Amino acid sequence: MRSVSEAIIRDWLEGLGFLVAQTCKYQVMARAKRPDETWDFLALNPTVLKGGPPPPGVWAGATMRKVRAAVIGVRGWFTERFAPSAFADAPELLRLGAREVRQEAARRLGVEDVVAVICLPALPASAELREQTLTLLRQHGIAGVVLFSTVLLELSANIRKQLDYDRSEVLQMLRILCALDLLRDAQPDLFRHRRRLRKLRAGSGSGTSGSAPAAE
Repeated sequence: MRSVSEAIIRDWLEGLGFLVAQTCKYQVMARAKRPDETWDFLALNPTVLKGGPPPPGVWAGATMRKVRAAVIGVRGWFTERFAPSAFADAPELLRLGAREVRQEAARRLGVEDVVAVICLPALPASAELREQTLTLLRQHGIAGVVLFSTVLLELSANIRKQLDYDRSEVLQMLRILCALDLLRDAQPDLFRHRRRLRKLRAGSGSGTSGSAPAAE
């Protein structure tokens, strides 16, 4: 699953114009990670030559395009929302924004500074917990939070059915879903028929007389 999550983020970054490098191709076991083993990607946008980074927060593609250089962490745990308790249980997730990590990333990219960006499946639904999570990340040097839902919506919005994306498994899968009419207006519609069936069944059990509507 990790490789799928990384492939999604890499295609998104490259689509925004970034040059993307994955410098560590192995898993670190039974020891602390060195700074260069902490990130998943280094990203450099050659079209951004000056200007400071965007304000910290939840970023979409339009904001990410303003970034000159970034160190990227991908956390594809799709079974939970990332609240402060998740980072308390796994404090190594916050090391992405550590000064020594960002300094090593900047040295490798040949720039003065980089921003740390973490890609997460979801933030808490509660506004209070959401703000606590963003504050915690800022305090640990992580400026940008990118959500996978935003990434997938932006990727699917740019898919063209007539093109064959044989160089990207992620884009090819989105193209197939689009060609089969399972993606509409950049909104996943995989369960449309199931939702309509539930509504029909609910209506048939409301106590009205007559036969139940036929399921689609």
